[in-house]
Amino acid sequence: MSLKNDRYTYRVTWSEDDSEYVGLCAEFPSLSWLSKTPEAALKGIRKVVAEIVEDMQRTGETVPSAIAGKSYSGKFMVRIPPEVHRRLAIQAAESGVSLNRLASSKLSQ
Repeated sequence: MSLKNDRYTYRVTWSEDDSEYVGLCAEFPSLSWLSKTPEAALKGIRKVVAEIVEDMQRTGETVPSAIAGKSYSGKFMVRIPPEVHRRLAIQAAESGVSLNRLASSKLSQ
């Protein structure tokens, strides 16, 4: 079983606890698939997601949309302690950049 136009975000990583590769899907964080090879882990998680999506559609549940298909404004609010805000403002001023530019640089590292 596979999804047509599957645009979900998948990742395969090594699981030291399980001594196997684990396939993950960002849009379905509760799902995973373990396998001996990364290729099989990806194939497994994609199959599980396809089955879950089919089941959700059959029961009338809302299926998560793919992250890749969403639009982003480039803005989000982050709450930080006042002392961190002060320290970052000083660092930005000393570097001759805006606080937004400094934060963007730090977040993209």
